Amino acid sequence: MKLNLSLFLLATTATTCSNAFVMKQPATATSLLSSTASPPERVAPDAGYVPDWEDQPGLSPEEFIKSDESKPDLAGMWECPLTRWDSENIDIKAAQLEAAKMPHCPLEVRASEADNSAGTEYFVKNKEKLRAELLKYGAIWFRGFDLMKSVQGHREMYESLGLDPCLDPLHSSGLRKFASERDALYEEVNKPSLRGHYIGLHCESTAKRTAAYAAFVCFQKATEGGGRFLVADGAAILAELDSDLLQKLYDRQIRISVSNLDIPPSLPDVVKGGIKNLVDAAVAPKFDMDLEMIYESDGKPGRLQAVETAERPINRHPVTGLPVWFNNAHNHARKLRDRRPCGVPEVGMTEVFYADTMDPLTEEDCAEIKRASEKHITALSMEPGDVLLVDNYRALHGRDVFEGDRFHAVSWFTWDDNEEWRGDERRIVEKNGLNQMINGMMDWLPKDFESQQN
Repeated sequence: MKLNLSLFLLATTATTCSNAFVMKQPATATSLLSSTASPPERVAPDAGYVPDWEDQPGLSPEEFIKSDESKPDLAGMWECPLTRWDSENIDIKAAQLEAAKMPHCPLEVRASEADNSAGTEYFVKNKEKLRAELLKYGAIWFRGFDLMKSVQGHREMYESLGLDPCLDPLHSSGLRKFASERDALYEEVNKPSLRGHYIGLHCESTAKRTAAYAAFVCFQKATEGGGRFLVADGAAILAELDSDLLQKLYDRQIRISVSNLDIPPSLPDVVKGGIKNLVDAAVAPKFDMDLEMIYESDGKPGRLQAVETAERPINRHPVTGLPVWFNNAHNHARKLRDRRPCGVPEVGMTEVFYADTMDPLTEEDCAEIKRASEKHITALSMEPGDVLLVDNYRALHGRDVFEGDRFHAVSWFTWDDNEEWRGDERRIVEKNGLNQMINGMMDWLPKDFESQQN
């Protein structure tokens, strides 16, 4: 194995950490805990609420992608802000009682004829109310709005609400490329090679950086079915989870590995140490994450894993102080990924560990995280013009598998009313080369790539 190729493979797939979506049969805890010599059956997870499709018309790709060239170019947007951690001294049972009082997430706001006639003015007039409701509910699903059927209208919407764009927390990772760079709009995970990959619940967050808010927009739903956007309330999941498990995870903390690099285990220790040091010095810093390179933390001989720093799975909301389930275990736990549709090569597979021992989460703990999380998923039937506005410190999101072509996009936002939290970093242009290289690699993968095709 050539070292430069190995480093490239590590770089091309570290993004599966983030970040970051039919008919299904629920996978029960019993089926999750069963273990045989053969690979487990892959079953798409269930959801607590599955709204019907309405088949709303959209614009052609040539029409919806047009930018308003009269508006300023936003390519020099803010860097994604640093994560706001406030996770010490949380009383688990008291936090669950407080979280249980929250209203259902998301709030659904359906456009009337008058709302559509008002266009941008609807959001201008209702700015303060909608921003307050975002904090209260954790997410707002705007349905049936004509304005946001295009890139131009999407930008008018978020500017009317006073939202200030920033980079994706993992911009350099390359999972998302820009749909319209001048409008601070990224493509969602629409790549044909990943349409058969179920993206579990996660906040768009790393231990280091977290976007404050997000606006996910549908320009074209999946042409041959599927592709529901998933959202769940971190407060509802916290209230639902077993209290003993929460206390255990809170006390022991968790660490997440974001990439695997399999080195021949027969290599001398001095060579493996040199590879580890080189990856640590030359590759890991480009992902703007606090990573530690660790050998064989999942027990596989020769495997070098990039592991994030320890974090508690519960965090207080920076604005409201509400304790919420704030972590990406539902998406990243290997025992869950191995039992649902997965289109990520082995080098990009993730794992969740107890931070104190670096043992992977047990099947029993993964089963409880799965049960509580999926009970509170709303599997949105997003149509052209629909937008899900998300408080990224409150609500988790994901995406179901789909067939055909799909075009959803997302804008990330920093703290528009707190300069200290926003910071003064602007876009770091040096990140672009890695982003573009990785996107090229992901586009090269065959359609309907499966994780077994390593």
